[in-house]
Parts: sequence; structure tokens; C-alpha cells
Amino acid sequence: MNIRSVTAFADVSYPLESGAIAAAGEALRAAREALTEAGYTVQTIRLATQPFPTILNEAGPGRAVDFAKDLEAVSFVHEIDYVGLGPARPGDAAAFIEALPDVLANTENIFAGIAIASRESGVSLPCIRRAADIIRRVSLLEENGFANLRLAALANVPPWSPFLPAAYHGGGPPRLALATESADLAVHAITGAKSLEEARTLLIRSIETEAERLEEAIQPIAGRFEMRFQGIDFSLATFPEETRSIGAALERLGLSRLGEHGSLMAAAFLTDALDRARFSRTGFCGLMLPVLEDAVLAQRAAEGVLTTRDLLILSAVCGTGLDTIPLPGDVGQDALTAILLDVAALSLRLDKPLTARLMPIPGKQAGDETTFDFGYFTNSRVLAAPDQPLSGLLSGDEQVQIGSRVTQAEKKD
Repeated sequence: MNIRSVTAFADVSYPLESGAIAAAGEALRAAREALTEAGYTVQTIRLATQPFPTILNEAGPGRAVDFAKDLEAVSFVHEIDYVGLGPARPGDAAAFIEALPDVLANTENIFAGIAIASRESGVSLPCIRRAADIIRRVSLLEENGFANLRLAALANVPPWSPFLPAAYHGGGPPRLALATESADLAVHAITGAKSLEEARTLLIRSIETEAERLEEAIQPIAGRFEMRFQGIDFSLATFPEETRSIGAALERLGLSRLGEHGSLMAAAFLTDALDRARFSRTGFCGLMLPVLEDAVLAQRAAEGVLTTRDLLILSAVCGTGLDTIPLPGDVGQDALTAILLDVAALSLRLDKPLTARLMPIPGKQAGDETTFDFGYFTNSRVLAAPDQPLSGLLSGDEQVQIGSRVTQAEKKD
């Protein structure tokens, strides 16, 4: 198991003052050293700010690029690998969302989001359409549509998840949180088990053992730098080799191929183990199903067994949404809008955080092979996204409240 990220959360200002960033950098370096001494590989250290429209409330969206460039430069000086600007939200001026392509075009290590749904605002139809348009525009910034790796649509995502692009600070004192790359724990637990019950017991024990070691290493660092330890996002994040593939773990439960019937049960089983494990939680704490970061998921998508719709269905019982999904370069705004609508509705109806990191690839059509050259990616084939225009009431400009499911017991109360 590796540490995908140690993430610091802190408020910053504009014009930018370096004090909070310097303090975060010092704490992050100390955390990386402590975790390394405890036997872990720490892949990145990151900073997440409060949502950038709040920071630029007086300066306005026209300063977004300058702010992002300054933040990236100061963070580099303090050895911070990546920075999350937080999301533009439905209540923010639309110009903040419109600024994101320029922000991403002028930076390399800045991540951002667009909030499309929350408990408070409901599903924002205007934000969803803007997000779909921005995803298409951002796909043209870099070869292979790679810039969309740094952008996500956020649905019902609270603050303090240590995974980018979802990460943002919710105010108050600075905080530290850990994101794990721990799909290998599930692979090992299932491979060595003689029953489902034994597999669950082994996985829970592994998660709790690792969490205890992580907290022992990180708590003193948080105390020394007067930061709050927010917790661990123990999502079973993956890496593109079979021994660290959540797809491999799911198939070793007994599936012939992930995406076929039985997949929902397998995914629910692993997430149930995560729910039962005891540790300090933050973020998603679910299964991550990133097509381009998982050898088995990429293979099943290339075979046509695993589709965008399948991945969204799996998210209903386990996951964090749609992640690193390769789509046709000419995918229409209507197709992206429809996908994001489903993500938003699912997040509110089930009261869970979901994201969508969709990656249209210029010049590619459904079924074409991808050709990424990135250490955290494996290649697959472009998934279909039929362009079926929305009309009628779903094409309006409303903010639509979608309540979470009410149980029979709650109805009686």
C-alpha cells in the first residue's frame, strides 16, 4: 500500500501572501518524512484552498489566471507538488466557471472543480450545462485531452477529501488528511481467503492495521504544526498493474469479467468491508473505478464489457463516480450534460459524494485505442457517449431539489 497524497487544507488570500503556503509546505514535508520512516511510499504532497471564487470575491473572475499562476509558483517554492483551487459553485458568478479553461491552460499543477449539485442547492441545470461545455473546451488544451485530468464535476462533495480535483478547504483551522492507494489490500485479502466472510475479515483487519500505523505517524506532525488531522480517505485507489487493480480484486471474488451480472454484488461487498472498518474518516472512503488507472478496468472497457453506464451503476453501491473516462473527441455537449445529470441525481438521491472526470480525446472515436504516455495511466479504448439531446423540462435553467431516499421507518416517524 502506498500513500497517494498527504494533503494540507488552508485558507489563502488574494493578493497572495505566502505565509499559509509556507506553513503548509513545512508540515507536508514533515509528514512525508514521518510516513516514509514508518515504511510508506508517499507519492505526492498537495495543498487545497477554500473555493477560489471566495478568494477572488472582491478581485473578480478576471484575476483567476493571475491568482492560479501565483499560487502555483509559491507552492513550487515550498515543494508542494499539486494544488487544488476548490470548486466554482452554483451560487458563484458564471464567469468563474468560464475562467477555468484559461486557468488550466496557464498552469501545470493546478486542479479545479465545478460543483453541479449539493444538498443545499440541489441539482443545478445551468452549472451542469456549463460544466459540459468547459469539459469540451479543456479537452483541446493538451494532446490526448489530458488537461481534463485536472478538472472534475463535483456532486454532493463535502470539503476535506484529500483526492484532487475534489479537494477543497471548508474553513477553520488548517488541516491534514491522507489519501491511500490501497487496492492491493483487497487483492491480497481475497486471494488468500476461502470464503467471503474470511475475505471481509482479512480486508477489515488490513485496513484497520494500516490506519492505526498511519495515524500514529501523522498525529504528532499535525500537533506540532497546530493543524487538525482530518482523517484518512481509505478509498481503494488503484495503480495500473494487476496486483494493485481494484478490477482484479473484484474479479477474484468470482466474476468472469467485471461489468457482467454479479459485478454489483462484488462492488457492494468490498465497500461493505470499508464501511465496517474503524478508522478516522474523511473524503469518499469507497471504491475508485478509474478506467485509465486500472489494468483490468481498462481491459474490460476495451472489450466493450464495461461501459460508462455500468460504471455509474456500480457507483450506486460503492464508488466515487466516473473517473478518467476516455470519450470521443467530438462528444456533444448534450451527451456530457446527460451523463452529469445522472451523476448529480445519484449523488443526492443516495446522499453520497460523486465526481465525474470525463476525458474527451481529440481526433478519437468510440472504439479507438488510447495512446497516453503517463506513469499512472494504462491504455484502453474510447467509450461511446451517444449524443441524445435533452428537451422539455430537463433542458431548463432550474435548481432542482432532489431529496435522499426515505426509509419506511423514517416515513412512519
